[in-house]
Amino acid sequence: MRRTSRLIRVAVGVASLALAATACGGTSGGSGDDGGDDKGLAIAYDVGGKGDQSFNDAAYAGLEKAKKEFGYKTADIEPTDGETDADKEQRLTSLAKQGYNPVIGVGFAYGPAMKAVAAKYPDTTFGIVDSVVEGKNVASLVFAENEASYLAGVAAAKATKTKTVGFVGGVNVPLIHKFQAGYEQGVKDTDPKIKVISQYLTQTAEEGGFSSPDKGKAAAEGQIEKKADVVYAAAGLSGQGVIEAAAKAKIWAIGVDSDQYKQEALAAYKDSILTSALKDIEGAVFALAKSVEDGKPLSGTHTFDLKSDGVGLSDSNPKFAEVPGAKEAVEKAKAGIVDGSIKVAAE
Repeated sequence: MRRTSRLIRVAVGVASLALAATACGGTSGGSGDDGGDDKGLAIAYDVGGKGDQSFNDAAYAGLEKAKKEFGYKTADIEPTDGETDADKEQRLTSLAKQGYNPVIGVGFAYGPAMKAVAAKYPDTTFGIVDSVVEGKNVASLVFAENEASYLAGVAAAKATKTKTVGFVGGVNVPLIHKFQAGYEQGVKDTDPKIKVISQYLTQTAEEGGFSSPDKGKAAAEGQIEKKADVVYAAAGLSGQGVIEAAAKAKIWAIGVDSDQYKQEALAAYKDSILTSALKDIEGAVFALAKSVEDGKPLSGTHTFDLKSDGVGLSDSNPKFAEVPGAKEAVEKAKAGIVDGSIKVAAE
């Protein structure tokens, strides 16, 4: 059995996670590869589902890594349109009843359902991404999105030529406010004269703010008409529309959660994706799976931040290095956030 600290290294978390590891649930059964009763990690997707090239796909990458590493049966389930908390509760219950362990809800919307289901299945370890749920057998996996977004704002400020940049948020909720706050602060700290145009697609997830590329495209087009030449989207699947609009207008887009420059489905637009604000959801999902496999399941709240490399900014696009002063400014900002000299707002 490998030590929990090894687990956390794989997941880019830090010692705080290892200290919080507690024996609060059973193991998934080991490394069998027959796909029978040896059931391990299961994930239930957020709005947009698999194929969003962003948030949900990062969780799926963690599931695939666990499946390959441990050789067990996994499951991933899509959301349905207009679903209720009761629908989410039924989904999580079904996975736990089938013997999957851990069971992870991908997205803050799973909060109420997870609280109810975790209490009924104390021998199963549950995880939730982007929300905090209290429970002895629940691991809350949260991220410092505002820190990654700050770096995105620094990059945008260095890349803009019109002195106008845009932000498109999927849904007007506190989680997305963190992205907006960090981005706007990063822009303004770099150049106070730059204008930031910010817009939310919908007020609720049920209206399609995270799952409507057409809405994202229309919003980006509106910002481009107002002279924005860098647009950052924190909008799940809707962000694909933002990236498409940016590519068509030959301006910069900034991706989110996953390194969207590397996403196959976005290959036609990759040259317009300057960078992406990253969240290591893959690492967090795998970390929880490994903790259960090792018999030391994690519980409590675990924050993945810039200091632990749990968030960051990609530099996959070679053109990023060609933006004058961008790389140096981002590195300086990262150092300031890590050492505490830069405090990034969360809203």
